Amino acid sequence: MALSRLRHPVICRAPLLIKARFLSSASTRPSLNRGLNSSTDVAESLLSRPTSSSLVNGVHNDSSKIKFRIGVRNYSSAGLPEHTVLQMPALSPTMNQGNIAKWRKKEGDKIEVGDVICEIETDKATLEFECLEEGFLAKILVPEGSKDVPVGQPIAITVEDQNDIVNIPATISGSEAKEKPPSEQTLQQGESIQESSSVNIGTSELPPHIVLNMPALSPTMNQGNIAKWLKKEGDKIEVGDVICEIETDKATLEYECLEEGFLAKILAPEGSKDVAVGQPIAITVEDASDLEAVKASVSGDLSVKDESPVLQNTSKDVKTQKLSFSRISPAAKLLISEHGLDASSLTSSGPRGTLLKGDVLAAIKSGKGSVRVSGQQEKILSSPPVHSQTSSGKMVSKSTLQETGSYEDLPNSQIRKVIAARLLESKQSIPHLYLSTDVVLDPLLSFRKELKAKYDVKVSVNDIVIKAVAVALRNVPEANAYWDAKTDEIVLCDSVDISIAVATEKGLMTPIIRNADQKSISSISLEVKELAEKARVGKLKPNEFQGGTFSISNLGMFPVDHFCAIINPPQAGILAVGRGNQVVEPVIADDGTEKPAIVTKMHLTLSADHRVFDGKVGGTFMEALRSNFSDIKRLLL
Repeated sequence: MALSRLRHPVICRAPLLIKARFLSSASTRPSLNRGLNSSTDVAESLLSRPTSSSLVNGVHNDSSKIKFRIGVRNYSSAGLPEHTVLQMPALSPTMNQGNIAKWRKKEGDKIEVGDVICEIETDKATLEFECLEEGFLAKILVPEGSKDVPVGQPIAITVEDQNDIVNIPATISGSEAKEKPPSEQTLQQGESIQESSSVNIGTSELPPHIVLNMPALSPTMNQGNIAKWLKKEGDKIEVGDVICEIETDKATLEYECLEEGFLAKILAPEGSKDVAVGQPIAITVEDASDLEAVKASVSGDLSVKDESPVLQNTSKDVKTQKLSFSRISPAAKLLISEHGLDASSLTSSGPRGTLLKGDVLAAIKSGKGSVRVSGQQEKILSSPPVHSQTSSGKMVSKSTLQETGSYEDLPNSQIRKVIAARLLESKQSIPHLYLSTDVVLDPLLSFRKELKAKYDVKVSVNDIVIKAVAVALRNVPEANAYWDAKTDEIVLCDSVDISIAVATEKGLMTPIIRNADQKSISSISLEVKELAEKARVGKLKPNEFQGGTFSISNLGMFPVDHFCAIINPPQAGILAVGRGNQVVEPVIADDGTEKPAIVTKMHLTLSADHRVFDGKVGGTFMEALRSNFSDIKRLLL
C-alpha cells in the first residue's frame, strides 16, 4: 500500500549484473563487477542456474542476532549423489554479500530440522542460518571467516544419507555443485521451471544487456505483482528513474534503476500476478541501436504458464502421469480425502517432490484438481440419458444461467491477502481476552470546544483518544508489551507507539504515531492527518506502518455502538472505539439530590492477548483509561 522508493535491484543485484555480463559474450564493464570477490567457477555456478527465490521469515528477538529460516534448493550433478546445495542467502533488502562469521556444524555432523548451521554477518546484523531439512553436512565450500561472499554463491553441501558423504569429492568447488538443466528425471521440476518463466533468450545473439529480476522488497516477500509499468519498451532510462510499480505482500513500491540505458524488452507485462522473486521481468541495453536485436532474440512473457514439460523418455512419462510426486504431507492427504480429488492430477512444489497443503488448495481454487469417480458412478455417467435432448437442454441451460448469475469473483490485492492471513493467524494463535467499559464523553467534548475557542486549535475526538490511550499505557507499562513466542516470555516495550487503523481502497493500513505519550494533542492531530492521507494515496514508507506497540480502531463515525477488534500481531492489545450516544442517567445535583440528566457516553472494548494481559493488568489499564477521560486536562501534564 505504501509507495516508497527502494533502489534497484535490491537483493539480487550482484548475481543479476554478473549474469547479464556473462550472458553477453561481448564487452564487459569494470563498474558492473564492483563488490565481487568470488572466483570464476563461482560466477559460472551463478550463471548456470536462476537466482534463488527462497522464502525468508525473520523473527526479531535480539538486536544483535536475528534468526532466519531459509529454503534451500536441490541439485543433481553428474558424478555426485543426491544432495542439496546451500547458498549464501539474501537476509536483508540491501544485502548483496555477507561474511561467514562462524560454522556451528562440522563436516559429517547430523542436521535436524531447525538446526543453526552457521552465523552470517550481513550489512545489518549477525544472523543465524537455520536449515529446514534434516540430513548430514557433507562439505563446507566457504570456510569460517570468509569475507564478502556474494548472495547466491554456494557455501555448503548436505546429503540425506550419511553413507553419501564419502562420495562428495574433497576438492569440489562451487561451480561443480551447480544445477543441471531440467531433464526427464522429475516431472515436477520441469513443471516448476516452465511455470516460473517461459522466456526464451538467445544469449549468443544478444548485445551487451542487463536482465532485471523481480526483487525481494521485504524479508517475507517471495512473489509480487506488476502493478504498473512507468516506462515503455524503447524508452530512455536515467539513473534513479522509476521503471515500474511492484505490489508486494506489504505495500506498493516504486522500482528504481541505478544504471542508465534503454528499456529493450518487458518480460512481465503490466498486471502480471504472483511473479516469483528472482524471475526476469525486463531487459535493458546501453545503446539504443541494440533495441531491435533484443526484441528479435527474446520471445515470450511471464503470462504464459500453461506450457507442459517435454520429456524425452516415454516410459518415464507414463509413470509420472500416474503420480507426479514422491511424498505427501499429512494436511495434503487429508484435503485430498475430504474433497475426493484424484492425486495423479495434482502437481507438487515442495522439496524433493513433496505434495504440500498449498498445492492441493491451489488445485481446488483453480478447479484443476479432478475428482475421483468410482466404478458405480462411471457406469451411471456412461449410461445413455433417459430424458429427451430437448428437456435436458432446457435443464442445462437453466442451471447454467443460474450459476453464471449467482456470484461475481473480485480479485484480491496482495495487501488484502496478507491482512486475511494475519487476521486468521491472530484468531487461531492468540487467546483473545475482551474487556469493556463506558466512558463519559462530555468532558472531552467541552475540552475540544475550549481548544477551538481559546487557542484556535482544531482536534478530533480520535486525536484525544490516542493521547488518552498513550498516557494510560505509560502509566501501566505491563500493558505496553507483547508475547515473544520464541522464548515464551513477555517483552515490555520501551516506547509507546500507537497504530491507527485507516481504511483505504486496497485494504486496511495502520500508520504509527511514535512516542505518542510524549507528544501534544495538536501535534498528534497534525501527524494523524498527514499519515492518513499518505495511506490513502499509497505513499506510506515502511517505517511509518511497520511496528507499533498498541492499536486503536475507531468506528465512531459510523452507527456502531460497540464492537470487538482482532489483535494485530505481534502486538498484544487493540482498543475498539464506538460512537458516542446520549443517555439519561441520574446525577447528583449541587443540593445533594439525584436528578435525571442527559450525558454522552462512549463504549470502549479492549481486545488483549491473555498471555500478556491477565485480569489485573487489563482492569488496571481500563481504570487508568477511564480516569483520563473523566479528567481530560490531565493529558496536558
